[in-house]
Amino acid sequence: MNTVLLQSLVNPNVNLTLVLPEMIVAVVGIIVMLYDCFAPNQRKVTGAMSLIGLLLSAFALFTLWSSGAGAAQPDWNGMIALDGLRLSFTVVFLLVSALTILVSTIWVERENVPVGEYHAMLMFATFGMMLMASGNDMVIIFLGLETLSIATYVMAGLRRTDLRSNESAMKYFILGSFASAFLLYGMALIYGATGSTNITEIAARVADPNFPALLLVGGAMLIVGFGFKAAAVPFHVWTPDVYEGAPTPVTAFMAAGPKASAFASFIRVFVLGFPLVAGVQAAEILHESWVKALVVMAILTMTVGNIAAIAQNNVKRMLAYSSIAHAGYALVGFIGAGMAETTAKRDEAIISVAFYMLTYAVTNLGAFAIVTLIGQKNDRRTEFEDYNGIGFRSPALAFALSLFMLSLLGLPLTAGFLGKVLVFRPAIEAGNTLLTVLVVAAVVNTAISAYYYLRLIVVMFFRERTTEWINPRIPASLAAVLLITVIGVLYLGIFGGGVIERFRSAPAPAAVTRAEK
Repeated sequence: MNTVLLQSLVNPNVNLTLVLPEMIVAVVGIIVMLYDCFAPNQRKVTGAMSLIGLLLSAFALFTLWSSGAGAAQPDWNGMIALDGLRLSFTVVFLLVSALTILVSTIWVERENVPVGEYHAMLMFATFGMMLMASGNDMVIIFLGLETLSIATYVMAGLRRTDLRSNESAMKYFILGSFASAFLLYGMALIYGATGSTNITEIAARVADPNFPALLLVGGAMLIVGFGFKAAAVPFHVWTPDVYEGAPTPVTAFMAAGPKASAFASFIRVFVLGFPLVAGVQAAEILHESWVKALVVMAILTMTVGNIAAIAQNNVKRMLAYSSIAHAGYALVGFIGAGMAETTAKRDEAIISVAFYMLTYAVTNLGAFAIVTLIGQKNDRRTEFEDYNGIGFRSPALAFALSLFMLSLLGLPLTAGFLGKVLVFRPAIEAGNTLLTVLVVAAVVNTAISAYYYLRLIVVMFFRERTTEWINPRIPASLAAVLLITVIGVLYLGIFGGGVIERFRSAPAPAAVTRAEK
């Protein structure tokens, strides 16, 4: 009996090393939660513990990356993948969470929120994001999504005495639950059509599904679920109100982390799970359907996000609509990956989306760090007029925020420029008229976005201040965030090739199209 138990524990299909980065984050989250129960007054300790946990997870990730263990095929009975898609996006998640903790230090001091609870939820949300990127099975992806969602619902409403924060959390919870139901129902229909929830097996069976109609309907429902998390139009309606009402550090986290995790799962399911199989009608119809749907969604997302951002007088709402537009830009690279003619081009397009999410995360978190500092308690100062004339009263903050706005715009020599070039290139190289129209729409929308990004710079440097300005105290943690993000924006814009090569060094995704076999 003991021998049987030992054999069940030592399962060759269960490689703990493969999930060590996720395990570290989850265990540290539990430790932070328990520590807060016994020492609730030690407010700074939980943040330090969380940062150490993220660093340990990053070390385990790069060790796994260098060893290439499990690269031949997914482990855990095919449910966990080790490939460039997972590894590159996990780097984004860990960086976003670490910077969010540093940005949050000034906020947790002045808002008197439950710090241990906040850091524990942040770690669990990070674990959920990592699980979504590593899942090679739709069950794992859904578990990661729900872990992430529940944690972010709590974080959005953590300012319990603020009605805006309560409203933000309630809207996010109701609409998020609705989107999760669509996603789960879509997964059930995909299972009914293919007989599997494993993405590699779905890719092999999509050419001959049991019920082709279920496959199409299931794919449509998955687009609804993932589109909600990515804040893509028309599933974006929650974004402005939730981003404005949530605490600014939480808004910064939601705008970068969950969005990137949605794209990681989106790509794995649609690009790797629903490949184009030449000469097979069912697969061709499915592929053509989701590509056309996402092209329309991308154009609407970019256009609605940019036009709505122009009309905003609140900086947080402006950045919220900006994040919607950037989801549209990322969709261009996503669609380019789906239309790639070869596996090599597909992998290059996936890397471009991961790099774009990295550049967006670094830029966005830097911008929100300054918004957190200027906003003061309960985010009182987040209107454009609150930034009038600060360019010469607090030049360091103004120049840093200007750099972030120019990067979001996509000015050359900034991270945003290289990120946009990379995500637009696969769509152009596809040689498809529809994708060419998509890229033209993306370039036009980039030009439109110049208005509201430059508007903030004009307000800071060319408008007179009508109220008294007191230079805010910049704590060491926030200064570190600004230093990291400013250097990151310039480094990724000028020397981003090194990061791209590092992403390329990861094992390629295992799923291939039937035509290439």
